[in-house]
Amino acid sequence: MNVKDALSALSALANEHRLKVFRLLVEAGHEGRSAGEIADALAMPASSLSFHLAHLNRAGLIAQRRESRSLIYSADFARMNALVAFLTENCCSGGVCAPLVKPQRRKSA
Repeated sequence: MNVKDALSALSALANEHRLKVFRLLVEAGHEGRSAGEIADALAMPASSLSFHLAHLNRAGLIAQRRESRSLIYSADFARMNALVAFLTENCCSGGVCAPLVKPQRRKSA
């Protein structure tokens, strides 16, 4: 991943709604979710969701496929891993980094 791609991905994720959509799709795994399921899960109007999905798609963070009459969206795990690798490639200046700590889930307010 290059700097331009990383900036595009980070810019797409720097929005509360898009971050929620992306995290929901990560949880859904490779199966993904239909646009309707995403809208229902996040209580988001279809027009707003469409805007956010398009932004994530342009950044290469999600993939879209058609199944019958539904559009199914899924996280692009290769792209997500490439972004994480880009962000951590110089971690601890080549030394051993501290062990990862699993973040605790916070309840949404």
